[in-house]
Formats: sequence, structure tokens, C-alpha cells
Amino acid sequence: MSSTKPVVVYGMSGYTGRLVCEYLREFNVPFIAAGRDKARIQEVIDRVPGIDTVDHEVVEVDHSVEALTELFTGAKVVSNMVGPFIKHGPIVAEAALAAGCHYLDTTGEQDWLLEVKASFDDRFAEKGLVIAPSIAQMYTTGEIAANICLEKPGLDTLDILVLWKGFPTYASTQTIFTILKADWFYLEQNQYMKWEPSASAEVVVPGQHETALALPWGGTCHPVWFKDDPRVANCKAMGGVFNRAVMEGVVQTAKMVEEQIKTLPTVEEQEAALAEIAGSVQAGMPPRENPRVNISLDSVYASGPLGRAHCVIYGNQNYKQTGLLQAYAAYSLLQQAPKRVGFASGCQAFGHRELLGVLRSFGLVLEPVLTVHS
Repeated sequence: MSSTKPVVVYGMSGYTGRLVCEYLREFNVPFIAAGRDKARIQEVIDRVPGIDTVDHEVVEVDHSVEALTELFTGAKVVSNMVGPFIKHGPIVAEAALAAGCHYLDTTGEQDWLLEVKASFDDRFAEKGLVIAPSIAQMYTTGEIAANICLEKPGLDTLDILVLWKGFPTYASTQTIFTILKADWFYLEQNQYMKWEPSASAEVVVPGQHETALALPWGGTCHPVWFKDDPRVANCKAMGGVFNRAVMEGVVQTAKMVEEQIKTLPTVEEQEAALAEIAGSVQAGMPPRENPRVNISLDSVYASGPLGRAHCVIYGNQNYKQTGLLQAYAAYSLLQQAPKRVGFASGCQAFGHRELLGVLRSFGLVLEPVLTVHS
């Protein structure tokens, strides 16, 4: 059963997948909503406002390379929502490659990005395809701010902060706890340096008097994206939610993981223990975002020997930003080739000014606040 639609949203039974489908409808892009439970997918898709105005189909499919390759054949873009990605991503990426599809996902797992770069970069590039993991607010919006700073030549160091107000979805919580068992890296003189598992920082938040607690958040995606960028030698990124109590809980959990879970004898036991904890933190779907409550902030300081720049992007509804970015990426790929093939970030594949324009046009971010010193 090959695809009769140009886009397949795989694993769309959750919160973010629904938003991707909502924005595909906004762009009038036909799509298949696929996953392992057709009834559950149908229940979610029926909640998408105006869904009857876009050509779509709901399909149940096994999570295997063979079944997914058959489904993806005939499509052009796969938007993958199935995480943790280090565990489930390789099967979807292999199937997308076999079917000749571009691959997008929303991951925040640095180890998955490193795996994608090592295992899929050249193979996708040879076919003229892009594999762009982590097109999502928590990474792409900050990457936009970083690239705005880097428009000023001579800046080689990025200090990135991303904060948002709300609570992670079930899938995001699973990803957060998966990250805790991996090693995390930042970039120093173009070399990966390992974060201490207990690392945290009291950060100054632009636009308010109160400080916030931030964590390396698994290293984030930025050091991997900028590793081979000749403009950048150093890159550190930290982030989290504005709610200090939640962040303090993550710090305590990270400590517990080091002391109690990483000492378990097998990876399977470690993953099971982490999944159990994650499920106890967030077992259901959070309420739909409210733009007056669910704000986001991406702040980037860029510096060099003789120059400095600071860019802040204030936004709202980070999960809606993610849904929009995914849908626009798919929409763009249906009409023109990406700016880069193989492994690429959102900005590398689609352009940071273009992505900013899309977020602005849908009212999800303010015009960036840029300060430059030279």
C-alpha cells in the first residue's frame, strides 16, 4: 500500500503530530496520518479544526522498515513524530531513504543527531534528499536567532538560551528522560566537550528582573549543527521551562539517574526505569496552548575578538511553532529543492530568514530584538 499523498505524518496520535496536521491543512497540503493504532489516530485527527477541508487519509502501519517503505513509496516527505528517536528513528529514516523521501522530525536528542550525521548524511545526499531532524521551536527558533547574529562577520562564539512556559507533552517527557542516559556535548574550539551530568546555571532572562534556572538539556542540537560551520568555533546552549520548581525537579532526577539508573546492568533495564519515571511525570496530553500563558524566549549572545551581537526572539505557543515549522518544511520541499541535502538543520535546509518570516506571518513570534556592538 504505497502513499497517494505527498506528505506522511508518522506517529501523529500525539499532541505535536496533531499540530503538524493542522498546519498542513493551513498550507492546503494533502497528507497521510499514519501510526500503529488507526482508531487512536482517527480520534486525534477528528479534533483538527476544519480537517474536512484538506485531502487526508488515516492509515495503520507496522513499525518496520518493510512496512514503512511500502507506505512511504509515492510520497515526497516524511514528518516523523515517533520518539524517543534514538530508539525508533533509524527504522523510519531507513524507510524514508528506501522510498526516496525527505525526512523531518522534532527530536531534541543530541545522540540521535550525531547518529543521523554519521549514518545517514552521505546516503541521503547521494539521492538528493535532506534528512533534517529537530525542526522544532526549542532548537530551530534559537538557531534562527543565532544566524541573525552571525550575519555580522567576525563572531565565532555562541551562547544560546531557550526558555518556555508550559509543560512538556508525553512524548517530550519521554525524550527528556531518554536524554538523561546519554552523554551531552558542547563545542569548544570546534571540538566536542562533554558536559557534567549535574551541570546547571542561574541565567539572566532578557526582559525581566527575575533570573531562571537552566540546564544543558541534553546538549541540544546547536553544537552538532554548528560543528562544521566555519563561522563558529564555540557553542553552548542551555534551556528549560520558566517554572523553577519543574527545573529543580529535573536536576534532582538527573542526579538520581546518575546514582541509581545508570548503574543498572543493562540498557533495557535503564530504559524501562526511565520510561516508568517519565510516565509518572506526564501520562496524558496537556491542554491546548494559550498564547497569553504559553510564551517562549530564545536569546543568543554571539561574540568574537572585536565584536558582539545579541538577538532575542520573543514568541508564544512553542508546540504550535513546532507544528508550523514542520508543515512549512514539508510544503517547501514539495515545491523546490532544499538549500542543502543530506544532514541539515532547519536553517541550513530552508533559510533562517525564510523560517522567521513564516513564524512571523502566523503571529507566533515578535520581530527579533537585535543589538550589535563592534
